[in-house]
Amino acid sequence: MADKNSDEIPEMQEGPVNANYSNINLPQEQEKLKKEFEKTKKELEKLKNFIIKKYKFIQAISVLPPQSIKFFIEEEEAPKESEKHVHLNIIVPDDKEKEIPKIKKEILKEIENSKEKVWLHIRSVSEIWEICMDQKFEITGAINMSFPLYDKGLLGAMRVAEIHKSLVLQKFERYVVSYVLGGSLIRGEAVKTSDVDVFVIINDTDVKRMSRLELKERLRGIIYQYVAEASSLAGVQNKLEPQIYLLTEFWEAVKDAHPVMFTFIRDGVPIYDRGTFMPWKSLLRMGKLKPSPEAIDMFMSMGDGVIPRSKRTLLTEIFTNIFWGITTPAQAMLMLAGCPPPNAKKELVRDFKKEFVDTKMIEKKYLDFLEKVIATWRDYEHEKIKEISGKEIDALLKETEDFLKRLKELRKQIDKKSQEQTINKIYNDSIELLKSIVGKKTNKEELLKCFEKDFVKKGKFTPQHLRILRNIISARTEFKKGKLDSHKVDHARKEAGILFNDLIEYSQRCELINLEKGKMKLKLKDKTLELMNCEGVSFLFDKGIVKKVSDKIEDATLEEVEEAIKGQKDKKNVEISSKVFDILRKEFGNFEVVL
Repeated sequence: MADKNSDEIPEMQEGPVNANYSNINLPQEQEKLKKEFEKTKKELEKLKNFIIKKYKFIQAISVLPPQSIKFFIEEEEAPKESEKHVHLNIIVPDDKEKEIPKIKKEILKEIENSKEKVWLHIRSVSEIWEICMDQKFEITGAINMSFPLYDKGLLGAMRVAEIHKSLVLQKFERYVVSYVLGGSLIRGEAVKTSDVDVFVIINDTDVKRMSRLELKERLRGIIYQYVAEASSLAGVQNKLEPQIYLLTEFWEAVKDAHPVMFTFIRDGVPIYDRGTFMPWKSLLRMGKLKPSPEAIDMFMSMGDGVIPRSKRTLLTEIFTNIFWGITTPAQAMLMLAGCPPPNAKKELVRDFKKEFVDTKMIEKKYLDFLEKVIATWRDYEHEKIKEISGKEIDALLKETEDFLKRLKELRKQIDKKSQEQTINKIYNDSIELLKSIVGKKTNKEELLKCFEKDFVKKGKFTPQHLRILRNIISARTEFKKGKLDSHKVDHARKEAGILFNDLIEYSQRCELINLEKGKMKLKLKDKTLELMNCEGVSFLFDKGIVKKVSDKIEDATLEEVEEAIKGQKDKKNVEISSKVFDILRKEFGNFEVVL
C-alpha cells in the first residue's frame, strides 16, 4: 500500500497478487463452510430440492457465513439464539415480492419437519439493492459471499463483483470513492454467462506527482489485472466488465448531462461508496442534476439523423434508432420543462402525458405515437417481431419525422412559457414591493411618479433603481407583444435582483424604525423590564416571560405579539394610553421610563 501522503501507485504484478485478503479469503472460508455443512448437507439438500421444485422462479439459495450472522440479527431484530442456526438466504425476482410471506410460511413448515435448526431470510432482488443504497455493505457483502446451494447466475455475478471489489480496495483503497454495479445484474436478469458491468470511480482531486491520465492508466491496469483472478476465486463463468472513471472527468460528464452518466447514476447500485455516489443519486431524483442548453441541443440532435440512418439499416438498426431517437428527445423536453429524466420504458409516457398532453401543450396523437414506439420496442426485444415490411417502415419513418418536427416546436413553446413565467413574476414582485413602500396605488404610472418624487429625488433610492423598474415594466409590455427574446428576459431577471434586494432592505428598515418607536424600558428598584407598545396593545417582557397589559396584567403568547407587530407595520406613530402606566404603577410601584 502506498504512503498516504504520496501519489505512489502500487506496481502491477504478474499473476495472483500476494496479499492477505482480510475481507475475502474465499478458498479457506468455503473449505471451512464445507466441513460444517457435511453434517447438515443431507437435510439442506432435501430442503433445497423442495424449494426449487415448488418455486421454479427462485433466483438463488445460499447459506450465510457464520461470522456475518450478527449483522442480520441486528437488522431483522432476530432472537439471539438464532445465531447458532444455519441461516438460509433465498433471493426471489421482484415480480414475486408480494408472495414472500406465503413462500416463507410454506418453507418454514418444511423446515419444522427437518432435524436442522434453520433460520430463513427471503428477499427480492430490489430489497438487496435497497440495502446497498442504505450503505449496509456488511450485509450485502455477506449475501454475495454466502455458500451457494442453488443459483441461476445472480449470486455468482454478485460474488465475482464482491471479490473484485475487495481485491481492488486491498490494493489502493484511498483512491477508490465508489464501486457500483449496473446492467443486467441490477435488473435481476443475470444468468451464469452474463457479463457483469461494474463502475469504479477514482479520486484524482489530490494528485500532485503525476498527470491524471497517468493515474487513470496505471490504476486501470491493476483493476483489469484482478478481473481474471476474481473470476477464478469466485468459480463462475461470468465475465467482469469494469469501467473506470476519474472523479473529475465523471463530474464533467454529469454537468454536460451525458446520457450514459444519467443512466449510470439512476440505475446503478453501490457496493462500496465513500459518500460520493449516493448524493449524486439523490440529487438526480430531486431533479437537481439538470442539463445545460448545449446538452439539450445534443439530445435533440439525436433525432435529426434518424430518417436517413433508418432507411439504410436492417431491422435491428431501424428499431434501435427509432426507439432512442424518439425517447431521448422526449426525455430532453421533460428535463427542459424542469422534470428529472424518466426511465424510457416505464415512466416516459406517464410523465410526457402529465407535463405536455394534460396541459394542452401538445396533441394526444404524439403521445399515442410515443407509446406505440415503446410498445414496438418491447415486442422487438421479446422477439415477437421477426420482420417488418417496407410499407410499415415508410409509415413508421413518416410518423417519426412528424414527431421530431413537433418536438422542436414544443421546445419553443417550453422556452416561451418559461420566459413568460419569469417576466410576469419579476413584474408582479416589483409592483407588490413598490406598493408596500409607496402605498397602495392601483395605477403603475402613479406608482412610478410617487417613487420618483418621494424616494428617488429625496435620495432614498438612486436613479438606477428607477431605470431598472421602468425596464421591467417595458420588458413585460414587449413580451406581451411578442418582441422580447430570451436574452432580454434574462437581463431583466438579473437587474431585478438588485432592485428587489434594495426595496426589501428599505422596507425592513422602515418596519424596524416603527417598532423601535414603541419600545421603552421601565427601571424598577431591583430590575429592568421592557415595554413594547403596538397600536392599542402593550406587552411587557420580563426575562423571557411575556405579559399583556390591558385592563390588567395577564399572560400572553408570542403569536399575539407577532399579530400586534403586523398591525403596527403601516403605522407611522405609536399612541400609548396613560392607563397602561397606571396599571404598571399599581403592580410594581414607582418606576423610571427609559426611552
